[in-house]
Amino acid sequence: MHRYDERDQARWAPEPPGNPERGPFERDRARVLHSAGLRRLAAKTQVVGPGETFGSGQHVPRTRLTHSLECAQIGREMGEVLGRDPDLVETACLAHDLGHPPFGHNGEAALNELAAGCGGFEGNAQSLRLLTRLEAKVLTEDGRSAGLNLTRASLDAAIKYPWTAEAGPKYCAYPDDLPVFTWIREGAPAGRVSFEAQIMDWADDVAYSVHDLEDALHSGAVGLKTLRDSAERRDVCATTRVWYAQDAGPGELEEIFTRLVAEPFWPRHFDGSHTDLAALKHLTSVLIGRLCRAAETATREAYGTRAGRYDAELVVPRTVRLECAVLKGVTAHYVMTREEHNANQARQRELIRDLADLIMRGAPGTLEPVLRPAFTRADDDAGRLRVVIDQIASLTDTSAEAWHERLTGR
Repeated sequence: MHRYDERDQARWAPEPPGNPERGPFERDRARVLHSAGLRRLAAKTQVVGPGETFGSGQHVPRTRLTHSLECAQIGREMGEVLGRDPDLVETACLAHDLGHPPFGHNGEAALNELAAGCGGFEGNAQSLRLLTRLEAKVLTEDGRSAGLNLTRASLDAAIKYPWTAEAGPKYCAYPDDLPVFTWIREGAPAGRVSFEAQIMDWADDVAYSVHDLEDALHSGAVGLKTLRDSAERRDVCATTRVWYAQDAGPGELEEIFTRLVAEPFWPRHFDGSHTDLAALKHLTSVLIGRLCRAAETATREAYGTRAGRYDAELVVPRTVRLECAVLKGVTAHYVMTREEHNANQARQRELIRDLADLIMRGAPGTLEPVLRPAFTRADDDAGRLRVVIDQIASLTDTSAEAWHERLTGR
């Protein structure tokens, strides 16, 4: 297993030594598990949100919390196979979605528009802000919050996009979080994603591609018979190309999809019986193992298990990457592009715009007590806007609805 040095285990803010029987990455994992941000994910959208029916309406779909726990289990096992510290990889997986606002990527888009005057909004950058500033755990010497004060290696492992907004639409640090971002990336090659973060990213893809498919099949939003229809598969592949695989040709995706659903582990039907539920769980297990083992085998053949944090790339064979994309494409095609889903998203964006206006007009009194000092301390309108954005991003889907009802008086 790769050895982690003192720089990897360093923390942004000085703090007393912990229990010597626990390693630094074990402590990091515990801090994320006990965080308020992780608990809030239980009421945040994964694919569908409050008020939406999902297929038959009898199945409860996954939340951001259940997804994060499933991602963590997959990432931990992959990390161990590839010679990484399993607690470190699990910490990154648990933390990777902490910054997601209410209503998922739809809420993220709405907040990005509202935050134009303070540097924009991005879920990954908000995760870093939460880990290093907004969570209450450790204070700096001048009395300000250092967030969970995780180790440098754990913070870096949670960063999928180690750059700022100037480099592209996906990024991990706002301008006023640059000091801690610079500290995290000390000694790292510019723009290079750590090996642990690459494992976390693939575990994330595997978890939501397979489990969102399971939810869609279990709920009846899509039927197994449908996926055996060549015309339906062609339509799914068209959606997949637009959403997830622009570099693939339609014939290539259709061939991969056809071959995948012809495998013997695919159930022939699903009616909700114990037998069919077991068959569906077997499908998810086989798909996760298939996607993970392919990446593990290819990576070990290329690098072994002793490379440094920036000396290896996770190798995902193209066919496997496209299999994962097609699985995501099924949910996108049958759930995320529904007219009802799109109409509900428009309502959610309007609610977030209303909330921003209402909170700003009444601030600091309309903010939670923990955020009021930052609003009062802010030097300018951009700083005050960032605090309002932090407040909205911290809400769950259900609490955003409740806040809107309370502040509008209806």
